[in-house]
Amino acid sequence: MLDKECVHCFSHNHQYFVVDGNSGSVHLLDELAYQMIKAIKDGLEFDETAVINHLSNEYSPRKIKEAFEEITVLVKENLLFSPDFTEIPKEIDSVVKALCLNVAHDCNLRCKYCFAQTGDFGGKRELMSYAVAKKAVDFLINASKNRHQLELDFFGGEPLLNFEVVKKTVLYGEEQAKKHNKNIRFTITTNGIGLTKAIQDFLNEKMYNVVLSIDGRREVNDAVRQTINGEGSVHDVIVPKYQEFVKARKGKQYYVRGTFTKNNLDFCEDVLYLAGLGFDQISMEPVVADSALDYALTEAELPTIFHEYHRLADELLEYYQTKKSFNFFHFNVELKKGPCLYKRIAGCGAGHEYIAVTPTGELYPCHQFIGDEKYKIGDVSQGIIRPELGERLKHAHVLNKPTCRKCWAKYYCSGGCHFNNLKYGGSLSDPYLLACEMERKRLECSLYIYSSLNN
Repeated sequence: MLDKECVHCFSHNHQYFVVDGNSGSVHLLDELAYQMIKAIKDGLEFDETAVINHLSNEYSPRKIKEAFEEITVLVKENLLFSPDFTEIPKEIDSVVKALCLNVAHDCNLRCKYCFAQTGDFGGKRELMSYAVAKKAVDFLINASKNRHQLELDFFGGEPLLNFEVVKKTVLYGEEQAKKHNKNIRFTITTNGIGLTKAIQDFLNEKMYNVVLSIDGRREVNDAVRQTINGEGSVHDVIVPKYQEFVKARKGKQYYVRGTFTKNNLDFCEDVLYLAGLGFDQISMEPVVADSALDYALTEAELPTIFHEYHRLADELLEYYQTKKSFNFFHFNVELKKGPCLYKRIAGCGAGHEYIAVTPTGELYPCHQFIGDEKYKIGDVSQGIIRPELGERLKHAHVLNKPTCRKCWAKYYCSGGCHFNNLKYGGSLSDPYLLACEMERKRLECSLYIYSSLNN
């Protein structure tokens, strides 16, 4: 019995793809083999005579037979119409290996779509003390057990509002990492307003990765990313700072990160605009918001978004051929290597491998859960005191989600964001379907780009 549910067929610019979701196999085919597999998926009997009769008006029996024999080999090797797991693979042991250090529950901007809304994160505005930050580093060192490679991300709000603590924490982290035979990679996300030459030099020396927030064109960026008093152009302040910063970074890892909303569905223009400014590492995320808000994305916008992703894929390939290329974060796909099977199933590791720390030292699964006491899992002094919450998130993987289990993209997507699934999908086991649709389209574009560049 063939498992047809997780087989996905799509084409773009006369390239024909079939993805076998259960095995993770991707096949680039000629049109005949593509039409044959598509017909079988849609209900045609997997039988040579039936297939010949179905396609004989377009192809010769000899060619149909040859294609059928090749497809039969793929089926026998479990690379097409393959069975799903009958048992969930054994879980791997997980330890805390990354912290999101919310050093500033405050910000010098008031971005309309920010998860922190008015900048108070559901409570009072506050900055993390160095004492709490040191305890967070100690917690990470101890909770990581035998894990050597660790990560610590400075986040907010705007972490540069608390730069002295950032600086001291990095130096303390380096000291403790050396003492305990660890390596901590530091990262930071900033809106750029507070960047100075001294801060730039420190970040470029110490940070493994730096995320620079900007939404694209001036009119797009400044419509949603505004100063506290709503005056002046944030875009005009940060662009020259970012350009100088990236130039001084000399090839070290960074990316500019934007958000597109219902009000700039032509977000391909914003990506190309950022590339034109000289940025070659770009991310443009879809906004996640309540559908009642005027900038929120809904199902009605999906056709336009899909068209824009296809357009961006074609533009990116054009750049590779005629101009200085750039990397679009959401079009990255790794087919030959990539994470182990369980990592593909389990996703981000929130609550058991990755933990957020509030300015007062409380622990939550990630920054979006902060303030919801139901998901407080401990603090930096006592450590994790509610491990069952992390286990709950750990078990909320694609093979435990009925909708995900039937999806061809499950081993590339890993089930989406836990917080968004809870808020917009209804539960940990129900994915946020709007995000699913966009993820699948981005994956199609990724495979198309990968094929175009490697064939």
